[in-house]
Amino acid sequence: MKPRISIKAAAMVAVAALGISTAAFAAITDEVKAINDAWAHITYEVQGSSTQTKALAALEKQAAGVVAHYPGQAEPLLWEGIVVSEEANRANIFHKLGLATRARDLIAKAYAINPRAANGGAALSLGVLYYKVPGSPIGFGDVKKAHQLLREALALDPNGLDTNYWYADFLYDQGNIPGARSFAQKALRAPHDPSRPVWDAGRRREVNALLKKMG
Repeated sequence: MKPRISIKAAAMVAVAALGISTAAFAAITDEVKAINDAWAHITYEVQGSSTQTKALAALEKQAAGVVAHYPGQAEPLLWEGIVVSEEANRANIFHKLGLATRARDLIAKAYAINPRAANGGAALSLGVLYYKVPGSPIGFGDVKKAHQLLREALALDPNGLDTNYWYADFLYDQGNIPGARSFAQKALRAPHDPSRPVWDAGRRREVNALLKKMG
């Protein structure tokens, strides 16, 4: 009979198989969370577009440093991509597509390393880019790919605030108002995350704004 392995032991084995010490794994978590929290602060609390733009540019450099420190790891790449994606969201028309393309490439690398990264966050972020960016010949947008990736993210995190909000936003974008309303309401039922209060409150405001648009 094979010896039973506890969940904790199995997790340690998985970390070892990736070639990362547990200390380094904890450091990645802390450093990625610092990027995550700074992104939320800039997105939801910093006032003024020029101030946000400068703060995001500085945060991108910080995120790139974390990526360089932990080469080949999915979550640092994912969060660098998310920061660049936020830069694209706030950039002028001449820089939007270039930044969005760079964000896609970073997040696609994270997804290729681990499609389940951040509990579906890599699939989700990539899916959002694919429906937010115009399609050919202007950009790389692809509604079919977006739908596939968003559904993949939902399968990994079916009750999550982010996964349900973005799927609701996608359905609203596609004109499916009843479906969008259902998923937005489900997003609001997601458990609050006390470890990320700024993001949690900010995202819920966005969900409510989406519901208000639906009437």
